[in-house]
Amino acid sequence: MKAAIPALALLLTISACSPGTDATLPGEADDTQPYAGIGEGETINMVGTEPFWSAELAGVTLTWTTPDQPGGIVGTVERFAGRGGYSLSGKLAGRSFDATITPTDCSDGMSDRSFPFAATIRLGDEILDGCAWTSSQPFTEAEY
Repeated sequence: MKAAIPALALLLTISACSPGTDATLPGEADDTQPYAGIGEGETINMVGTEPFWSAELAGVTLTWTTPDQPGGIVGTVERFAGRGGYSLSGKLAGRSFDATITPTDCSDGMSDRSFPFAATIRLGDEILDGCAWTSSQPFTEAEY
């Protein structure tokens, strides 16, 4: 194991010096603008199951609701648009809170709704997956 550490350091040094490498994902090479699919002041709603949770972001105020906290826990987060999605970061009840909102079709697995975004939440050490929608991009109900 000790011999692997210098070899790894050498490999990282060599790869850091390699010319012509680009850390972009396929299809993103020409995309240098921040994600514009969610407006700066737009309300964002998120929901997940197992465990059940929901969150509403209005401005910079996040309200986190669970069956154990039906009245919600309120915190403040920063918003920022990345390349290909939207992120939130802050504190909630003394724990770190980070969320990534990604444009893609999403199903919560419990309802017949289709959501325009997937949400990945890190609350402290816990990772939660769910779906999201905004005030201008709502979820849709299945038609029968």
